[in-house]
Amino acid sequence: MTLSGRNNLSMRECLRVAGAAFAAISMLCVLPNAALAQTTSTRSVEGTIVSDINAEGREILAVRVEGTERIEESTVLAYMALERGDPYSAEGADVSLKTLFETGYFADILIRISEDILTVRIVENPIINQVIFTGNRSIDDDDLESEIDSRVRQVYTRARVQSDVQRILEVYRRSGRFSTDVIPQIVELPQNRVDLIFEITDGPVTGIRRINFLGNDEFSDRRLRNVVATEETKWFWPFSSNDNYDPDRLTFDREQLRRFYLSKGYADYRVVSSVAELTSDRRDFFLTFTMEEGDRYRVGEVSVETELDRLDENVLRRNVPIYTGEIYNADFIESSVDNLTFLAGIHGYAFVDVRPRIHRNREGLTVDVTFEVNEGPRVYIERINIVGNTRTLDRVIRREFRLVEGDAFNRVLVERSRSRVGSLGFFESVEITEEPGSLPDRTVLNVEVEETATGEISFGFGFSSADSYVLDLSVSERNFLGRGQFLRFAVQLSARTRQVDIRFTEPYFMGRNLAAGFDLFQVRNDFVESQFVTDTSGGGVRLGFPISDTNRVNLRYTVRRETITPDGGLCNVARYFVDTDGDGVDDRGFTPLPAVCRLTGSTWLSLLGYTLNSDHRDNPVDPRRGYILSINQDIAGLGGNIHYLRSEADARWYYSPFERGFMEDVVLTLSGSAGYVFEWGGDVGTRNNDRFFKGGSSFRGFEPSGVGPRSLITGNALGGRMYAIGTVELGLPLPIPEELGVESALFFDFGTLGLLTDEDIGGPNLRPFIQDDLTLRSSIGVSIFWDSPFGPVRVDLAEALSREDYDITESFRFSGGTRF
Repeated sequence: MTLSGRNNLSMRECLRVAGAAFAAISMLCVLPNAALAQTTSTRSVEGTIVSDINAEGREILAVRVEGTERIEESTVLAYMALERGDPYSAEGADVSLKTLFETGYFADILIRISEDILTVRIVENPIINQVIFTGNRSIDDDDLESEIDSRVRQVYTRARVQSDVQRILEVYRRSGRFSTDVIPQIVELPQNRVDLIFEITDGPVTGIRRINFLGNDEFSDRRLRNVVATEETKWFWPFSSNDNYDPDRLTFDREQLRRFYLSKGYADYRVVSSVAELTSDRRDFFLTFTMEEGDRYRVGEVSVETELDRLDENVLRRNVPIYTGEIYNADFIESSVDNLTFLAGIHGYAFVDVRPRIHRNREGLTVDVTFEVNEGPRVYIERINIVGNTRTLDRVIRREFRLVEGDAFNRVLVERSRSRVGSLGFFESVEITEEPGSLPDRTVLNVEVEETATGEISFGFGFSSADSYVLDLSVSERNFLGRGQFLRFAVQLSARTRQVDIRFTEPYFMGRNLAAGFDLFQVRNDFVESQFVTDTSGGGVRLGFPISDTNRVNLRYTVRRETITPDGGLCNVARYFVDTDGDGVDDRGFTPLPAVCRLTGSTWLSLLGYTLNSDHRDNPVDPRRGYILSINQDIAGLGGNIHYLRSEADARWYYSPFERGFMEDVVLTLSGSAGYVFEWGGDVGTRNNDRFFKGGSSFRGFEPSGVGPRSLITGNALGGRMYAIGTVELGLPLPIPEELGVESALFFDFGTLGLLTDEDIGGPNLRPFIQDDLTLRSSIGVSIFWDSPFGPVRVDLAEALSREDYDITESFRFSGGTRF
């Protein structure tokens, strides 16, 4: 028994229609000829009306109902437009027929008027016994069942089933499967029941063969493909989730393109059309965005107008980050509205309404912006309802809100709250709607969230020329017990390092905007170049808080036990003993043991430190403009038996000189870092593992620990008290298809490392055996980055331009890995 999308009737329905027709014909055949001449039959779209030709207007003597099984006769009569005693009319019979069918209870209806008796013969729709999905390999039964309207113990109707078929097809289309077929079937059961079966053929996932742009003269297709969320399908990368056609994502892409062009000064930009064309084999789509870029505008006059007494227009203007002559950027309009709303609130205006008025001067290609600041309607938040958070606690969501019950309603703060809740990463979607409260000046906010998976089990494998191999396993939960807490257990194993650590973070410690946490760890590092091994175990506590939108401070305290073990016979006196005359005394008057030998054994380290970050990049993942600064300081000696102060600073500046064309991916990066460590509190010298070791990825062109002081006796790297390293890097596009995911960069590294004292090396007598020249080293080379199917791969080809004879160079370096 099949029911397809082409309005085919099931066998049961065919029999019912044929039976009704046969009954009508039989009735006409047995009537006398005179009566036959006075009878009419009307077949409606659904159902049949049979009446005497002279029945119109005559009084109905009785109304009879036939064929009921579950439904009471009184229910049928209640839907009838004709009753006993009413004059019969064809219009009334037609209305009754349509009304009965609209209930969805009946499969067929026959209304007959004969000898002034109105008979209603019905065939009831069956009851759904169960709903079954077959063949749905890619979407679970529960997900499909939540989309359809047909339910168990519900009346079966053909119209509802056809609607369900379309709903199922839409679900599959949203997941990128456009060649899916759905065929509904019914299995008849006793007592007028049926099993409803949806036979589904999933079909392959429909990919994106190509994303085309028409009308983009200023920006290349490559650049715009990085703006939209939809991605082209790559045969070598099956793990992308955005490389299928989704109408909702296409709408989002249109908005992303609009925002991108508005941020670049193209105030007249518009998307003319966005078309998705399915290929003949129904396996891929061609997406084509047709656009009109328009002219590029600069900012003209900027002003602020207000009639509020306590607000000074000049003060308000100084808080608007838009300046005459610069490229127009619509993003600055939103940030200006935020600033003005906040400033007005400080001055006591909780119900402020900031409206930007934009005027385009198409002749001069300028945009005049006027911000009108007026007092808005007084509306208060009566209640905030949160639904959909089956796992996450209400307070985790509420603490991200910039508003609470009783506050003045502020649309900017509502939007900012929605953004903050969404940025938690706990929810697939966050929607905030408003509805009237109990009074005219009250409003209710309804927050609807859809939760997403927050747990992760990661396996990783990597390879590099320095560490040989890297294996790691981690189990993490970003929303532990629904409290918004972070918990991670990680294990890492490589040729140089073995590490186990547990990390826990509470983002709102004691209900305040303080991120507090603790760490437990055990690490074993093998300093191959220096021929010693360190074993470290301990724990620490952390506390972090923002001091502005772009600045953050992190405090930490760590206690750890460190054990230094020299490799093999490194500290064997006989290894360095020189006695050419055989008198049993070293010819030099002493035996020069490496400095690390006096530091062997275990020590306790108590470390207090902080990090100050200031991030002003336009994009933290792929920055093109802006800068980031970082300062780190750690002091050891508040307990324990090691005393030192270690300071480091790092700065990076990004600039993209070209905003359009093939060279738009050119990004210049200038970076510099420096550090210094010194002992205090009576300590003599610094330990090897407290100093700085540079090389490898931190100073390309040199091996790890290949730069800086070195022992002539053992050849070991000793590290340095001070370092300063700078980098000039220029990212360049390659003339190859962008879907290969290959990028390149030219770099120039320069810096120095050293400044060891006599105490650091074991005394002045060992100075002749130590090479420590604080001279400038430099290298030049090229880096190749490949976003491969197996994970990110990086290759560095470098040549040292200036070096010391004892430095160890490295011309080739490879690193890569994956995570799944």
